[in-house]
Amino acid sequence: MLFMIVSLLLGIPQDFNIDARVVKSPDDLLKQPVVVYVDDITEAAAKVFEENMLKAQATGQPIIPIVIDSYGGSVYALFEMVDVLQSMKVPVSTIVQGKAMSAGAVLAACGAEGMRFAYPNSVILLHDVSSAMQGKMSELVSSTEEIKRLNGLLFKIVSEHTGKPNNYFLDLIQANGRADLYLTPEEALKHNLINKIKVPVLKTKVVMETVLE
Repeated sequence: MLFMIVSLLLGIPQDFNIDARVVKSPDDLLKQPVVVYVDDITEAAAKVFEENMLKAQATGQPIIPIVIDSYGGSVYALFEMVDVLQSMKVPVSTIVQGKAMSAGAVLAACGAEGMRFAYPNSVILLHDVSSAMQGKMSELVSSTEEIKRLNGLLFKIVSEHTGKPNNYFLDLIQANGRADLYLTPEEALKHNLINKIKVPVLKTKVVMETVLE
């Protein structure tokens, strides 16, 4: 009876003969793909992100969806997550659900071309790297240099993944006249930060074959 229910759900003909020696549970017929979720971008979250990405890749699924609903976070944690994303051997799709701000927006831009989605009412925010600097003059100078380095690397990542010149998004922020550049999905689409404005549907297809050898 259990296999009959599964066969109805999967669209398998009811007279299909399932070999219980091979298919021992419904999970053997239908394995749900791993979807990776990102909210706060912290050092701890980056470790969990890596674990989930590797788990998703190990399933053999042809694409890894990353759902982003984030206010942002640590730029160092972001770079760690970007490195993990770029190391994947299958395409990665990024999906903005609600908001992708600051580091979250950069991560959203790192999805494969044609696979960057945003929900119709989502918000994307880009801005320079920020830091609460304090200390001696020499320490402030050192911190300023590091912020410049991080800022350049951050916008280089966004530009490379969106096919834009290195200063493209920095120029957008400066032309905006404000530190924060808020973008609607339509505006983000115009600048190729995303490719599609929609709620994507993840479908799993089960193919059964009988081979005589």
